[in-house]
Amino acid sequence: MTRPHFTVPGRRASPGARQGGFAAVHGLAGLLAVVLGVLATGPAPARDAGAGGPLREVMAAEFAVSAGRLDEAVRWYLAAARAAPGDAALASRATRYALLGRDDDALREALALWRERAPESLGMQGASATLALRTGKARAARRQLEAMLRDGGARGWLAAFAVLGTGSRDPELSARVLGQLFDRGALPTRPMALAAAGQLALGLGDDALFGRIDAVARELHPGDPALGLLRVRHLHRTGRSDEARTVLDALATGAALQGPGIRERMALAYGELGAADAGAALLAAAPAAGDLGQLALRASLLAEAGDKEALSGLYEQLAKGAEVPDPARRLLLGQVAEFLELPEQALEWYRSVPGGEQRATARLRETKVLHDLGRREDAWQALHDLQQDAEAEGNLRRDAYLMESELRRKDDDAEGELDALARGLAAFPDESALLYSRALLWERRDDIPRAEADLRRILVAEPDSTAALNALGYTLADRTERYEEALELIERARLAEPANAAIIDSYGWVLYRLGRHEEALVELRRAFVLEKDAEIASHIGTVLWELGRREEAREWFEQARSIDPDNRSLRRALEDIGG
Repeated sequence: MTRPHFTVPGRRASPGARQGGFAAVHGLAGLLAVVLGVLATGPAPARDAGAGGPLREVMAAEFAVSAGRLDEAVRWYLAAARAAPGDAALASRATRYALLGRDDDALREALALWRERAPESLGMQGASATLALRTGKARAARRQLEAMLRDGGARGWLAAFAVLGTGSRDPELSARVLGQLFDRGALPTRPMALAAAGQLALGLGDDALFGRIDAVARELHPGDPALGLLRVRHLHRTGRSDEARTVLDALATGAALQGPGIRERMALAYGELGAADAGAALLAAAPAAGDLGQLALRASLLAEAGDKEALSGLYEQLAKGAEVPDPARRLLLGQVAEFLELPEQALEWYRSVPGGEQRATARLRETKVLHDLGRREDAWQALHDLQQDAEAEGNLRRDAYLMESELRRKDDDAEGELDALARGLAAFPDESALLYSRALLWERRDDIPRAEADLRRILVAEPDSTAALNALGYTLADRTERYEEALELIERARLAEPANAAIIDSYGWVLYRLGRHEEALVELRRAFVLEKDAEIASHIGTVLWELGRREEAREWFEQARSIDPDNRSLRRALEDIGG
């Protein structure tokens, strides 16, 4: 059962709410972002205005980046770096883009220039280790990583783990090097670093290595909650959920619960183990006075557990404190009432939210409750009133069109959905959220030219929108034969967000469509390391099937099914193979 999500507007999500109860201190995407941030640091590239200086090369390189022509961008940045002796920033930029490409010779040259100009920089060391991994030189990679771990402090181990997590084209090689670093005592033993190392081992698929790291963690930091939650995740992932529950129960009774946000993370972990009731009980045992975020999480867990009796008790508790017109409390009460199937009460709570950003959310929720009550004409009228309210903030008016389109879709009213988005775009021309929603509608209808047109309209106004670049590139790769054009769009998104799992997945998918199956498999596996997603898993299965590795493919399709059995990509892949 999917956990209902009760929100408290204006408050950040509870710890781990986006990544689940087992989120490590640093995910692999975060680690990669750190090392790429290091690579990008330093002074801006030289802008020599003299004829023949690097300005022409830099401008040509940036134009190539904007066009998604990665190899061309690398060539121009290399030319700029050669034309400006001593400029470490240009050498760094050339290396940064070469790391994303496939030309190892260009990477070697760029790295040599950077090493010459900034031999001690952490970014250069990370790039050097990446090249060694990429070319299978495990010993050289290990030496460079040891230096980063020894001399770089916290930034050093973050950067080293990022290199191991994403720099290699061979996860087994990265896992082997990580194991060698561990055996040589090179890894830092602070709790946060050990947790990140354990997370990396799990991401690379080396359960045995994780076990060795975990043994040291248990000996040095027996009560550390982050390490304990990682252990719970590993046990659950390997089918030992009963052991995971035992470990979590021990953590939940320990002193570690005193840390900020730890109780919430453990409650989420119970939910992941299928024991949402235990998670809710953990929160109820020591409630944080006045913490509506914790109450919202507790309500979500009770809803997931289907414990309407306990949720009703929490609802009554919340209602007792609602005499004071607290917008966040009344909004939460409305959401809980919705789940308890008390729509009239939900409507009353939403209408009593006094002001602020919560009032805007409540006004939108009112329309959904009216729709759920079967009072569709009232819902449409309320939405139209919001859409025409000259005093309402622009985002609220826009969201009213989006809400109407969503409700029309629930009614299987495709024409009504399209009309709502068209009226929204008449009121908010070229509004990206409306265009994006309409593009998805066209794609569901298999009207790819219109989907493309709306995504391109976004890019006219926001040429650097990675969401639109990735969506258009993936759509062209998946639903047309314009693969080279798709590749350029995805490259533009990838250059902007190299640690984005969805973009890496799109990149892998377009490589597959171009017939570069082995390269595609490397990228898709990298994406899955960063995000355990059903669509990515189904793509891996498809590529393996095409390579004739049928049993492996079936395992990946099953993994995708366990994450999201209704995933569209999975269904299409299974239809294609007759599964």
